[in-house]
Formats: sequence, C-alpha cells, structure tokens
Amino acid sequence: HVQVVESGGGSVQPGGSLRLSCVASVSIFSIYTIGWYRQAPGKQRELVGTITGIGTTNYTSSVKGRFTISRDNYEKTAWLQMDNLKPEDTAVYYCMADPPYSDYALWGPALWGQGTQVTVSS
Repeated sequence: HVQVVESGGGSVQPGGSLRLSCVASVSIFSIYTIGWYRQAPGKQRELVGTITGIGTTNYTSSVKGRFTISRDNYEKTAWLQMDNLKPEDTAVYYCMADPPYSDYALWGPALWGQGTQVTVSS
C-alpha cells in the first residue's frame, strides 16, 4: 500500500524550531519530487518548498533562510527543518510526493500525507 506519512508537528514558541519528517512508501523514492505545503485556518493551501530527487531545493519567499528541506533517498524520507518560527507559520503541514514530470498516467497520482499540525504561539 503506497502512502505518505508526516510526523514531527507540535507546539512551539516564536523563535523556536521543529523538524517535520515525511516517509513515502513508493518503490523508487529518488525519482519523486517532494513538496511541503501548509494550510492555515481559513486560508488556501500554499507551497512551502520543494526538493527534487537530486536535492535541488526551492522555497517560498516567506520561509527562505528559516526553513530547510532535505532528503535521504535510501531511507525514503524527506525533512522540513523549521527554524526561527513565527506565529504566521501556524498551519497544518503536508508532504506531497510528485512523480517525474507529473506524469500521472505513467506513475500514478501525486501522493499526499494526512498532515501534521504546527502551532507557533507564546
């Protein structure tokens, strides 16, 4: 059963750090681009950042310099390291595994995790 599972959410004070994990039980993890998304209450889901199979990363401007995405293809795991957290980072964070070139006809659909709550509050 192919699935994506996030973990590591929780509550933290402003300025604190959290590290989220994403495990994807796909057959060839290294070919998938991993995206981290978040959805705050009353807002649309937004892209936080992505990492390609070879480790190229991109981040939305609001998290650049504070968040870091990494991966271990052997462990089929990706991480979102979040430092200097702010109250506006409060959201449910989701991991998504996107197949090569988003070719869903060949590889099947993008896979989403169930989400993990991150709350930043004093």
